[in-house]
Amino acid sequence: MSNPIVGIACHGYSSEAEISMQSAQTVREHLEKSFAAVFFLQIKSNKWIILDGNGEEQSVPVGTFEFEYQGKTLRFDVIFNALHGSPGEDGKLAALLDFEKIPHTSCAMYPAALTFNKRDCIAMARNLGVPTAPSVLVDKGDVIDLKAIINAVGLPCFVKANRAGSSFGVFKASTLQELEESIPKAFEEDTQLLIEQALEGREISLGVVRLKNKITVLPPTEIITENDFFDYAAKYRGESKEITPADIPEAWQRQLSHWGQLLYDKLGLVGITRSDFIFVESTPHLLEINTVPGMTQASIIPQQCAAAGLSLQELFCELVNEALQRNP
Repeated sequence: MSNPIVGIACHGYSSEAEISMQSAQTVREHLEKSFAAVFFLQIKSNKWIILDGNGEEQSVPVGTFEFEYQGKTLRFDVIFNALHGSPGEDGKLAALLDFEKIPHTSCAMYPAALTFNKRDCIAMARNLGVPTAPSVLVDKGDVIDLKAIINAVGLPCFVKANRAGSSFGVFKASTLQELEESIPKAFEEDTQLLIEQALEGREISLGVVRLKNKITVLPPTEIITENDFFDYAAKYRGESKEITPADIPEAWQRQLSHWGQLLYDKLGLVGITRSDFIFVESTPHLLEINTVPGMTQASIIPQQCAAAGLSLQELFCELVNEALQRNP
């Protein structure tokens, strides 16, 4: 398809809507260099909005991929998924796009839903032999036994919204009181929590993407944060130091490459993904997999692309073209 109509899905229902809009802006700036028809598709809980390159917007019925432009009725040929959180990262948008037979740049419904659910993703990774931290799942409404949780995972531990992005709904607890206080805060993001042992070690993030039908591992990034962990402020307010490529032993690099490619393949991932690990001594432990990673100026994937000599224009165009080839 020589002149596809490209929609960049963005915004969403979650606390990551602002980050999604920043990622979408980066994507559009680069896609417009190669494609003539690029539009934002803002997906909100109660309305959908199409924005053209001039900032002109129009509302369309929720679930609609057709719109009017310059006297013509257009329909998106392909969707670039830049929508962090729900519905872009949890499989809901993928399900609708697959039903409508519209190609898109990220995972199908099942792998997206699986990786978005931290507990299920960790369980699947563990079945594949990937080391992970001890954890327990807590549902809203459960009788919560704090001492039993501490016996299972120890202190300090992380309290994480189970079905949310990595920037919100995550708290570190070093005492029983902090654990008790963190749980209701995390429940504001989701009705399920993953409470996980806080591993001590070096945090490494790994981008993995399929380029020209080959799974490709990008140069890894080491994250050194001024905060207790790599939270929203560390990611997007400059409160962390990110070293790309990470200065790690070759043996560590081989392990990362092995696990990154294995997870990408066995979980049925497509597009660009980011897997986060912590090395405890010389063993990498998987923290989570992000199937719609940030593309803002402060994000990790653009840094890794630069280190690999891969321009964002080349990456984004390849993702669009690959999506069109998967679903011609």
